[in-house]
Amino acid sequence: MPEAKVLKRVREIIDRYRVEDGKKFRLKDVDPADTAGLKSEIKDEAKQLLAQGVERMSELQDMLYAQDRWSLLLIFQAMDAAGKDGTIKHVMSGLNPQGCQVHSFKTPSNEELDHDFLWRTSCRLPERGKIGIFNRSYYEEALVVRVHQQLLETQKLPPELITKDIWKERFKDIRHFESYLTRNGTKVRKFFLHVSQDEQKKRFLERLEEPEKNWKFSAADVRERQSWKAYQEAYEDLVQHTATREAPWFVVPADNKWFTRLVVAAVVVEALQSMKLAYPTVDGKKRAELIKAKTELEKEK
Repeated sequence: MPEAKVLKRVREIIDRYRVEDGKKFRLKDVDPADTAGLKSEIKDEAKQLLAQGVERMSELQDMLYAQDRWSLLLIFQAMDAAGKDGTIKHVMSGLNPQGCQVHSFKTPSNEELDHDFLWRTSCRLPERGKIGIFNRSYYEEALVVRVHQQLLETQKLPPELITKDIWKERFKDIRHFESYLTRNGTKVRKFFLHVSQDEQKKRFLERLEEPEKNWKFSAADVRERQSWKAYQEAYEDLVQHTATREAPWFVVPADNKWFTRLVVAAVVVEALQSMKLAYPTVDGKKRAELIKAKTELEKEK
């Protein structure tokens, strides 16, 4: 397939995985192995296309940084071994580190547990002109905490606040929070990298069999597989209740890494382009200063 046609196709298919209204969303409708009709034989070409996407992203990031008005928050959620780290590494590889902030959220600390559930991520929001990347996020509070509800006991909430509606209440808080961010110049784009249980097993075995990947493996990852169904139900409910037009979810098939990265890159480029970025223009006084400075430099021996 010609390069221009593939690029056009990639731009078209991101809408295939965009969820802005979750009422009718069903996770079973998204095939983790789907490639939207793109064939595996373009895998090598996909690397080149990804590189072009990263280059365009770098150009837009430079304008984002210079304009200093907008910021972009990218949230990555997924089951273990779905490829979050690799996607972040490959898609964001060409960005200027000065304008990009990556935060990975692990088990909450005692200090974090002494605050509301949005506090630890709020402290890491991107500044104006920057791209912030959350590897896991406040959504863990409606995922892992929901699947393992004994974790609620560690959050020091007053008992009367832990009701049957707590998850709906957290979804409502998140929707309002993301709306607040949008109104203050932070665009939010959320990715659920949807991997199949079989593909996850395959990747776990690779981590066990290949010495250079042993460090990635954790016995806890295998234990979490026992809660696979509960996690899938939690993700579906989460997307249904927190997908909005201003902060959409992209439920991206993750069984084919090359395809996952293409889609994520296309979404990021689209988000940046929607900001109508441009380099700041200088007024007459500033231009006169520039001309004077240039003249003085040219006079130097």
